[in-house]
Amino acid sequence: MSRRVVITGIGAVTPLGTGVEKFWEGIKANKNGLSFIEHFDSERTGIKIAGLVKDFDETVYYGKKGCFEKKEARHMELFTKYAVVATNEALEDAGSDFSDIDPYRAGVIVGSGIGGVDLTLNEHKKFLEKGVGRVSPFYVPMMISNMAAGTISMKTGFRGANFDVTTACASGTHSIGEAFRKIKDGYLDVCIAGGTESAREEFTYGAFANMKALTKCGDLDKASIPFDKDRSGFVLGEGSGILILEEYEHAKARNAKIYAEIAGYGATCDGYHMTSPMPTGEASGKGMALAIEEAGLTPADIDYINAHGTSTGLNDKYETAAIKVALGEYAYKTKISSTKSMIGHLLGAAGAVEAVVTAKTIQEGLIHATVGTENPDPECDLDYCINGNIEQEVKAALSNSLGFGGHNATLCFKKISD
Repeated sequence: MSRRVVITGIGAVTPLGTGVEKFWEGIKANKNGLSFIEHFDSERTGIKIAGLVKDFDETVYYGKKGCFEKKEARHMELFTKYAVVATNEALEDAGSDFSDIDPYRAGVIVGSGIGGVDLTLNEHKKFLEKGVGRVSPFYVPMMISNMAAGTISMKTGFRGANFDVTTACASGTHSIGEAFRKIKDGYLDVCIAGGTESAREEFTYGAFANMKALTKCGDLDKASIPFDKDRSGFVLGEGSGILILEEYEHAKARNAKIYAEIAGYGATCDGYHMTSPMPTGEASGKGMALAIEEAGLTPADIDYINAHGTSTGLNDKYETAAIKVALGEYAYKTKISSTKSMIGHLLGAAGAVEAVVTAKTIQEGLIHATVGTENPDPECDLDYCINGNIEQEVKAALSNSLGFGGHNATLCFKKISD
């Protein structure tokens, strides 16, 4: 059995705003969503800038159907709250609670790269200072990274396949890809899919800084500049992106709004290094090629790529190499941009938020710029849309994610056609 899979709802919590409308308006305006770190002394780590969610007021959601009560929120980590709120928006956008579907054919696959790391740090401090008896009994169920998916199931009644994909920075994209396969192959009819993340503690910033992954740039406009020769590391961000994936015939029967079709998914592993992508781009390029092939397309059909584009020295040039592996001569004819230029790197949520962007790109025919990038690295010699947004029809697009450990994931989106 092979069925078509479409996107009928989207939700987002991002450094550019909570809610897709606010987020997308910021994207179209090329707004910088980064901000200076003020919740700890940034001098100790040297990391001054982050992609923090600034407008998330959880009290707005107390008692709202599908969200959480005040008491419940006290025992829910921020990464889970973000996912619940983004899911609530996505379901409202889809215009259905899918109660007509057997609940065991409605799934939730939502990934997180590091789960409740902030809670772990705080509870461990409590353990050291006051003893094991003071560790919260809610610590484990709040911390585990699958709790976002589990909580969403409790809120929606979806009882089908439910799990958390943890593949570092590729978690969100893998989650959407696995949800796509579950529907395509006939195991589910609808699936809530995406990623979520929140890591605000100084410890986490320090850990990433010590491995030379984060930029120490103190200029908001130059901190995240993917593919630029002066890039110096990524900006750590947070948020959540959720997509409602639905079997096409079911969506059509209820006259649902359709953003795009997910038609292909490629997943590979470099088998090369803990943090560095494969220099030749062979494995991630193969993942892109597999997604294109499954979608029934050729490299010439790809109009746009939402790149992983982290603003790190190794990722950007090796992803460029991978795009050339996948598209050959057409790599130079394809528009490419990095959403991370405006919101930073949301880790496990990155690919999911970028999938939201790719869906909107196809819907509206607008490719956003890679903001802040002015002088591309000579080894990054493709078209990264550095001169502003481009308005054009996008019939087919890729969204890439490359995670530490060599985990590669690519989604292929198509403009819907009967």
